[in-house]
Amino acid sequence: MDAIDSVINPLKEFAKDSVRLAKRCHEPNFEEIMKLASRVRGMGFGGFFVKLIFIPINDIIVGSR
Repeated sequence: MDAIDSVINPLKEFAKDSVRLAKRCHEPNFEEIMKLASRVRGMGFGGFFVKLIFIPINDIIVGSR
């Protein structure tokens, strides 16, 4: 009986946690999607400009050509 309980109890706890998570989650509304999109776009532009600046600097330092 102890072996069966050691298998069943974690499954019960996992099921309870999964139900609690599903109840707590919600679909994002338009404002949340737009905030996320603007932040992702900002990070993309930032990464592009950092790469744009550091590729020529790296070529000068390493002298690959």
